[in-house]
Amino acid sequence: MRSKIFLLGFLLCIPFSWAAKVNLKAEKLVLDNGLTVLLHENTQAPTVACRLFYATGSVHEKPGQSGLAHMLEHMLFKGTKKIGITDSIADAAFLAQEDSLRALSREAFARQDSASALRFIAQHDSIQEVHRQLFIKDELWESYLNAGGTGLNAYTSALVTAYHVTLPKNKVELFLWLESDRMENAVLREFYPERDVVREERRMRYDDSPTGRYFESLKATFYEAFPYRIPTIGWAEDINNYSRELAVDHYQKYYKPNNAILVFAGDFNSAELIPKIKKYFAPIPRGSEFPPLIMNEPEAAGEKRLVVRRNDSKPRLDMLFHTPAVGSPEIFALDIAENVLNGRSGRLHRRLVEQEQLAVAAGAANNIKPYMSSFELSVILREGVEHQKVEKIVWEELQKLADEPVSDRELQRVRNSIIASQVRSFRNMEHVATIMAYYELYGDWNLVNRWLDEVAQISPAEVQAAVQKYLQRNRATIGYMKAEEP
Repeated sequence: MRSKIFLLGFLLCIPFSWAAKVNLKAEKLVLDNGLTVLLHENTQAPTVACRLFYATGSVHEKPGQSGLAHMLEHMLFKGTKKIGITDSIADAAFLAQEDSLRALSREAFARQDSASALRFIAQHDSIQEVHRQLFIKDELWESYLNAGGTGLNAYTSALVTAYHVTLPKNKVELFLWLESDRMENAVLREFYPERDVVREERRMRYDDSPTGRYFESLKATFYEAFPYRIPTIGWAEDINNYSRELAVDHYQKYYKPNNAILVFAGDFNSAELIPKIKKYFAPIPRGSEFPPLIMNEPEAAGEKRLVVRRNDSKPRLDMLFHTPAVGSPEIFALDIAENVLNGRSGRLHRRLVEQEQLAVAAGAANNIKPYMSSFELSVILREGVEHQKVEKIVWEELQKLADEPVSDRELQRVRNSIIASQVRSFRNMEHVATIMAYYELYGDWNLVNRWLDEVAQISPAEVQAAVQKYLQRNRATIGYMKAEEP
């Protein structure tokens, strides 16, 4: 199935004769195997931003398997049956031996026979040292770099595992070849050493980081049931218990064309690129269809609080509120509320940083997501300032938004800021490719086109109503990061 969607742009007629024009054209096609492809041609530079999104993240993980999608992201750089190895037949034989020894070690640990378990692990490590002689280290990574690739990286979130690179226009076929191969033929070599890397990453970023553990705990307090509470990197004990077989199962389930979004933005010709996309990706069979997540977050029973005391961190205050999922018209009113409160010209900064001088930073964020969204306020306090005093002022500012409609002048400032930010961002092809992929993941990439139109139509009364409905005390999760008591 193939359909063309042309975004003819934005033309907002708003006060002060301020108008924004964006001419963003794109083409969408869906292959027979379910792979979604988005194409945006732009000749401003002879490069192409390439993105491949898989709809797999921490929300899809089972108890005891947290962080598995992130672990697999690491493993996908180890190569395939063709990449990163000199002898694929010997490679498979070594992996079978290593998997067997690791399984024996787990069985020995389960029956509390540590001596046997450690002996099996030692044998595994010895065989792996011989196995490494077949590896071509970092061949996939180097292939992109040698082709002039920039911005090469990958990341995992609650909803997605994404792979991206920007390539010269004449090297895009390399992306098609490498990523179609990774989609179908990835081999998870050196799994257990990489598991140790992930465990160390968790230790540095979370276990030994005051703010890392604070935000994990705050998120787990905010979400009582919905799997947004699961940390993307995984809990430490779950990481310790990963097996290569578990990761292979996750790969075979989720890394399928009908669970993927392929995006190109930059200097290419769609008529020439589409046959190449079909050449590499069309032969890959589709996978199973995934039922949607139907778990709901329970209605808030009242205000929730978390206090974390650490002397090695900056004092801070965070306030989180549950808000509607992407698709609700109320998210546009909350976007206006975010920009009224956020930024150096926002109310929180003016009141807490400039006037009262109680904080070094203050802001707001309207984080839209499928299933449910969140509105978040954050303040980094000056040393010695009482959290209760700052919290009281934040509530005062929220109450003003609930009691008094935003003035026409302030509303216009916010609209102009949102429009200017959006228009500037469309000059960056990496941003265009990423935002298109995200909105397609959320259900409709055309939201990129509609967003400014929706925001421009929001009235002060709608902003006021959204604040009254969602940013209330009985819906709040409040976090304090503060020094230990003497």
